[in-house]
Amino acid sequence: MEIEVVEKTKNKLIFNLHGANHTFCNNLKDELWNDKSVKVAAYNIDHPQISAPQFIIDTDGKKDIKKILKDAVDRIKKTNKEFLAAFKKA
Repeated sequence: MEIEVVEKTKNKLIFNLHGANHTFCNNLKDELWNDKSVKVAAYNIDHPQISAPQFIIDTDGKKDIKKILKDAVDRIKKTNKEFLAAFKKA
């Protein structure tokens, strides 16, 4: 996956996420909402065959927006590892 930043301010980040699909985007969006600093977390895909998902994250400005995004991705990785371990046990 490749991130293309479209707009970045202290409270807002808009980026295109090349190589992602609805499965990952929904997971990331939901995980971003778990951070109390996040006011808006959404994405849009204009057309699944010709455009990349575009994310919009808006925060209260109390935390660094890059850290919020990194922490959300780290939580997703942790959940995936836990799921894989449970799946292997089954």
